[in-house]
Amino acid sequence: MISRVMPPLLVLLLAACSSSSATTTAGKDGPVDGVRVAMPADSPAPPAMRAPDAKGAWASAPDAARFGYPGEAPLLSLECRQGSLVVTRNVAAPIGAAALFALQGSGYILRLPVDATAVAGQRGYVWQGAIPADDKRLTLFKAKFVGTLPGGGHIAVPASEVPGGLIKRCAARES
Repeated sequence: MISRVMPPLLVLLLAACSSSSATTTAGKDGPVDGVRVAMPADSPAPPAMRAPDAKGAWASAPDAARFGYPGEAPLLSLECRQGSLVVTRNVAAPIGAAALFALQGSGYILRLPVDATAVAGQRGYVWQGAIPADDKRLTLFKAKFVGTLPGGGHIAVPASEVPGGLIKRCAARES
């Protein structure tokens, strides 16, 4: 007897759960049974899809160099601070985490200690570390190089004069 009563009762319960007054279905131009959900006002828009043939490039500033794609936040930033080169990998980092950012290029391997760091003007934490601007291993930033970071993925960066110029200016200030 329970087995005969249960299926119709289950169907009624499921039907009651699915008809919620908190959602609205799309109009006649929308998809069938589409549901409109409001996004919180403080949430950023999803990133635009990058063209498959897009090329990343370095951009220069007086005390910084940034690598990324046009219209997107930089993927990697180099900044001169008091004779040190501050390297920022702009991917999410867990609060309180520390890691080694493995960089390889132009005959050098650099394992840069990085920490989860809050950066002014950005939400959350990103990976950041510093190295003296006169360290010879920084030569790797002048040529094509790759980097790997736990939880931050792999980055391949083309050669450019921009980071080399920044490193040279930064090292000269410390002398």
